Amino acid sequence: MRAEGMEYDAADIKVLEGWEAVRKRPGMYVGSTGERGLYHLVLDVVDRAVGEVLAGRAGFVDVTLASDGGVRVADDGARGGGAYDADLEAQLTSFHMGSGPIGRRTAVIAPFGLGLFVANALSSRLMVEVRGEGTRWVKEYARGVDIEQTDTVGQLTGDLGSATGSGTTISFWPDTEIFETTWCSFPVLAECFRQLAFLNRGLAISLTDERPADGVRRVLYQFPDGVRDFVAALDAEAGANPRPDVFGFEGEDARMAGTMEVALLWGHSRDAQIRGFANSWATREGGTHLDGFRDGVVAAITEFARERGLPTASDLDARADLIFESLTAVVSVKLDQPEYLGATSALLGNAEVRICVAEAVQKHLGNWFAEHPERAAEIVNRIVRGRDQD
Repeated sequence: MRAEGMEYDAADIKVLEGWEAVRKRPGMYVGSTGERGLYHLVLDVVDRAVGEVLAGRAGFVDVTLASDGGVRVADDGARGGGAYDADLEAQLTSFHMGSGPIGRRTAVIAPFGLGLFVANALSSRLMVEVRGEGTRWVKEYARGVDIEQTDTVGQLTGDLGSATGSGTTISFWPDTEIFETTWCSFPVLAECFRQLAFLNRGLAISLTDERPADGVRRVLYQFPDGVRDFVAALDAEAGANPRPDVFGFEGEDARMAGTMEVALLWGHSRDAQIRGFANSWATREGGTHLDGFRDGVVAAITEFARERGLPTASDLDARADLIFESLTAVVSVKLDQPEYLGATSALLGNAEVRICVAEAVQKHLGNWFAEHPERAAEIVNRIVRGRDQD
């Protein structure tokens, strides 16, 4: 390629690979070098630990914001008996899309999901420790490069701080040469982990902050009722009085190759809060799961009204805005093959999900109406009265 005043050919091309490419253009891998990118870095490491819990190999995840600016992410899972772990090293030293295969048993935490390699490359220092069956494996990296050529294997001692004697701890220090700030907000991460625990009932996740001068602070999240607890919390945050009648169900449908968990509550606020998630990722623009949810709710409400001969029930499905007024709901689907529309994964596109969710919501909500006729009549009558007042 030549032009007047410019000469350029293959000899001028420099191909960057591995950690060099990540450090040269960090925004391509974590979104930015500001706060957004910093949280992405943290969530990429947390993603691996959460995956261990959801796969049944671990019971909890503990995240610590250390006083020296580092972040520790620990789980109690056993990997390779605590000895050399080739899979874990591969994740740290080469591009590995996410912490494992995508599927209904995985949670999408970071938007790009490039895994531990990017976190390793963009940290001034990273140390991984694997413990199990009386052995200990430790390896340390500096800006993605292995600084210890030999692995350390020895007898496990109480000084390692693991009551169960097994687990993986990854400690890393985001690189100040890359990031504009390396200060992680405790409230931001706490809210992220709280939401994650709502959406995954088997998950116990804690966040500890060792940085405050007035003492360590810690939160632990684990919710036995999953998205039902989520809906109750959203309703309480809206200032409503606690109500005992949060409706919810969960189910599996082979047609969409996945599961669904739905909870809802008609409160006293006029504002609707309807949140959708696919594999624990917030689909902020909606998608087929939320379309199906709305279809199912309208069908169940309309059927109940018609069965009771309520006036104006015949056109309830034409003005669904009245049905969703004051509704708080969470719709969470977990799919083997989620299909997102757009680069930000904010819109779910699996066509079969809409039909499956609509049918399930209509069936289960209809059954709940039959079991709670007085509460159902209160909800439907309020909708009908609202129409009559238009």
